[in-house]
Amino acid sequence: MPDPALRRALAERRFIVAPGVYDMISARIADGMGFACLYGTGFGVVASHLGLPDAGLATYTDMLGRMGRIAQGCRTPLIADADTGYGGLLNVRETVRGYEAAGIAGIQIEDQEVPKKCGHTPGRRVIPAEEMVLKIRVAAEARRSPDFLIVARTDARTSLGLEEAIRRGRLYGEAGADVVFIESPESEAEMVEIGRQLGARWPLLANCVEGGRTPILPARRLAEIGYAIAIYPALGFLAAAAALERAYAHLKAHGDSSGLPPEMSYGFARMCELMGFPEVWAFERRWAQPGQAAE
Repeated sequence: MPDPALRRALAERRFIVAPGVYDMISARIADGMGFACLYGTGFGVVASHLGLPDAGLATYTDMLGRMGRIAQGCRTPLIADADTGYGGLLNVRETVRGYEAAGIAGIQIEDQEVPKKCGHTPGRRVIPAEEMVLKIRVAAEARRSPDFLIVARTDARTSLGLEEAIRRGRLYGEAGADVVFIESPESEAEMVEIGRQLGARWPLLANCVEGGRTPILPARRLAEIGYAIAIYPALGFLAAAAALERAYAHLKAHGDSSGLPPEMSYGFARMCELMGFPEVWAFERRWAQPGQAAE
């Protein structure tokens, strides 16, 4: 069952900062830091799992397997990207059921046409608002626990303008979404207007993408203008890619890994601890057979 703490935090208007996670290393690191919520990023999962752009190429099965493993390996509640719900209304119902059964705390679905594209990229097209309203109603009805959150995202701002995006956000909240997500506002003034029109009725989500279309505002400012959650979906994989590039470049230039700055290495012993090797070693010591050496 989803943890009620996340819904309670939203009800109490406690601002939530959620780092993006995309594999079990990023998830375990974030899980140990005391965040109220993690965000399963579609871009990051598709990139790390398939090595492909987040352009509607990953299937429901691909995403459920990866997102479910992250959720089951963490104590922190996970809100997971589920693209468009992977099809029509029946697909949305099964997607919600599958994500919830996998231990995920909330699902994000969006109003893009299929195949969808990553937010903050060009060429996104949206379905009629009425179709998305039905998807949200189906999603809300399909969940087994009221603590499982429905995050409704609209990508209408980029192609249809701010006014239409806000109209859709209102419709989606009225249809049963627990969190309203207006993707890609292009200025602080637009974010203020979204908060003014929608923030009093529904928790709003800000998508903070380094180098994206939306300005990244301090958490205090986001809370002031009516937002409840800030996700940072790209922060982890951008940092990891930069670190890998530097480390591999050093290896290519020098022929070995000696001389790497200390901050460039997480440390092998620390990684063993993160992955749970101490528990494995304790198990092996406990169940060692006579004559077997305990290391």
